Amino acid sequence: MTFALETQELTIRFGGHVAVDAVSCGFEPGTLTAIVGPNGAGKTTYFNLISGQLKASAGRVLLHGDDLSGCSAPQRSHRGIGRAFQLTNLFPNLSVLENIRLAVQSRARLGLNMWSIWSNHRELISRAEEVLETVALTAKRDIAACALPHGDQRKLEVGILMALEPDVFMFDEPTAGMSVDEVPVILDLIRTLKARRDKTILLVEHKMDVVRELSDRIVVLHNGALVADGEPAAVIASPIVQEAYLGVEVAK
Repeated sequence: MTFALETQELTIRFGGHVAVDAVSCGFEPGTLTAIVGPNGAGKTTYFNLISGQLKASAGRVLLHGDDLSGCSAPQRSHRGIGRAFQLTNLFPNLSVLENIRLAVQSRARLGLNMWSIWSNHRELISRAEEVLETVALTAKRDIAACALPHGDQRKLEVGILMALEPDVFMFDEPTAGMSVDEVPVILDLIRTLKARRDKTILLVEHKMDVVRELSDRIVVLHNGALVADGEPAAVIASPIVQEAYLGVEVAK
């Protein structure tokens, strides 16, 4: 089996605490895997190890079979790992359009001098405008990112991720803090990405209705260890998962 992304015995220790404990897991191209578990289970830390925000104590991260363990977070991003965070990760004082066009420019390997390049690359500006339309932010293109409501900031971050066109999309609670009206836009974007079947998507999400609908597979972490892995229906129906990891009391 060929994996787009794989972790092998991935581990991190903080003093005497093992936050991620020898997690080995492979993710196939064109699939969406939900990673669930109780608070403190190690989900975000696992994401941080994959994307390079944290350096592993042991183990490896492989992308298309290449070992990225020695690569920094920016290097991993350029290799094809895209990450959206629980907290928005934007250029706050730049406009919505400028945030997107810097991502398009980075994807085109043209550096980050936004003033000297764009007049000569109308096709890249057009691509940025396409992304803005996709994430429903065209009307707010000239507003500074810091002035956007939280839900729009989340949409902008997804737009930046889409503009980078990674092979692997990592969404860490993409709907956190969003209103009921705002959530469908983000979920529609993830559905669109999944429907293309040419990207690998990892999703940390607490809302089980979202997990049921979107995931091809569910991986469960607890105390940093992988404790369940399989098709959504089987994993969700497992009594030990429902009781210990999803907070659902199962009738005896």
